[in-house]
Amino acid sequence: MRTIRVTGRGQRKLHPDLTRITIILEGSFTDYEQTLQRSSEDTEQLRSLLGGFGFAPQDLKTLSFNVDTQYEGYQENGVFRQRFTGYLFRHEMTLEFDSDNALLGRILYALSASPVRPTFQIGYTVKDPEAAKNQLLEQAVRDAAEKAAVLCRAAGASLKGIASIDYSWGQPDLETRPVNRLMMAEGAALRSKKASLDVNIQPEDIEVSDTVTVVWEIE
Repeated sequence: MRTIRVTGRGQRKLHPDLTRITIILEGSFTDYEQTLQRSSEDTEQLRSLLGGFGFAPQDLKTLSFNVDTQYEGYQENGVFRQRFTGYLFRHEMTLEFDSDNALLGRILYALSASPVRPTFQIGYTVKDPEAAKNQLLEQAVRDAAEKAAVLCRAAGASLKGIASIDYSWGQPDLETRPVNRLMMAEGAALRSKKASLDVNIQPEDIEVSDTVTVVWEIE
């Protein structure tokens, strides 16, 4: 059986329509139970703050949570040693909502005024990532078929049925992050004369691509 193997590529530009805020809470304490309690209290305070904007508690989703021991270095009689100083918690969460700069400005104001003092990142993605991925695959298969037809015509052959399709099930990155690791200046919200911060972010289109390899029988 004679075959031809061709790899097709799908490429698209997607306009982001979903805002994603990644919020990070951190705190260091000498007692392990106190560390866990403070993490829980800060998280509940953050959920309560976001509840004022109509978000349900489950809308704030945990990406990761860990508690690590902390040590500091010192010298004793010319020998470098380490001693335990406490525990550090790090709770990383994400909140998503339909892109709206006015709402984003109000949320950023509330975060900057909160005693919790989180750091955060602002990213943008699409509401229906599966549809975008499926469109990429369709485009990649069409591209492979067009290339195979051109090659067969040039070689004086003709395409028959598809023998196999090879796809790696990759996960294209469907997020753009124009604001990375942001922490509001101390008192920024208190200096503002309105309960919002001016935000005018226009995220760039997300460029994504994917490939599919198709094998045809030829004659």
